[in-house]
Amino acid sequence: MKALVLTAPSQLRLMEVDDPVPGEGEVLLAVGACGICGSDVHGMDGSTGRRIPPIIMGHEAAGTIAALGPGVGGWAEGQRVTFDSTLSCGQCPFCRRGQINLCNRRRVLGVSCAEYRYNGAFAQYVVVPQGILYRLPGELSLERAALVEPLSVAMHAVGRLDAQPDESAVVIGAGTIGLLAIQVLRCRGCRVAAVDVEADRLELARRLGAELAVSPPRAADALRDWSGGAGADLALEAVGADATVHLAIDCLRKGGRLALVGNLVAQAELPLQAVVTRELTLYGSCASAGEYPACLDLMARGQVDVDLLISATAPLADGPQWFARLQRKQSGLLKVILRP
Repeated sequence: MKALVLTAPSQLRLMEVDDPVPGEGEVLLAVGACGICGSDVHGMDGSTGRRIPPIIMGHEAAGTIAALGPGVGGWAEGQRVTFDSTLSCGQCPFCRRGQINLCNRRRVLGVSCAEYRYNGAFAQYVVVPQGILYRLPGELSLERAALVEPLSVAMHAVGRLDAQPDESAVVIGAGTIGLLAIQVLRCRGCRVAAVDVEADRLELARRLGAELAVSPPRAADALRDWSGGAGADLALEAVGADATVHLAIDCLRKGGRLALVGNLVAQAELPLQAVVTRELTLYGSCASAGEYPACLDLMARGQVDVDLLISATAPLADGPQWFARLQRKQSGLLKVILRP
């Protein structure tokens, strides 16, 4: 099969590799669409230690079942599916509590680190365990379904906040996760404001339901006015940098709640006194933990619009140039879908 292989840091090659073979309890998928995730773009240079070459990246995908491995039940060839990117053991204390994203033996498709290597979906075929498969609603295209994974990340972060109707929420960073979080918050009945440095992303935020969309130079004052002077009930930080973490904390009311989902940098300075004296609650949010069915339902019912987030759909062979554009942070690019 043809696959897009990370052969060295920041070096992608379209190569002919052996077809994967499904083992016990596994299925072989013919990949129809796979989204380029920011973690792939950030990690392919080797800086995160989670994309050690050689590796086939790609974990935001959908396709069609091509073959069943031994012991697979309840699935058939030709079914349209997507899959969770997280592989959990099902046995550890976290898995038993339903916190599969915190599994002690967690693995992620398309990730290669010191502990494991699991080839992903930037290829014509990928093998996945049957336990992470989800059937697609008939009206959902494979390209749209490839965004279920980032939607689940956004939904998990909003769930960490336990967002309630009529609460005010600020989303810092209107990239893919931020724009999806805006829609999930709106589905929960929240009033939403968005902050980003790019004008086109702020316009998307408005189109997707943000009452206020503002850039950082005037964000603090604008958010204070928008929240009636007291500050917002909730904030979701989807960047992961000192300035944006500070802004997220500054925009909250006393007793407010903050979900930290962005992790652009490994460490960020925390304004500890503000957190303590204003009694803020901070939640880390990692991946997702069972949100796929709810995400598929929202997408099938048209409650979440992913079409506006897809900047381009391209053949797998064009993958290296699209990765290069994303690495350069080309203006106007958001989500790129590759089709093997």
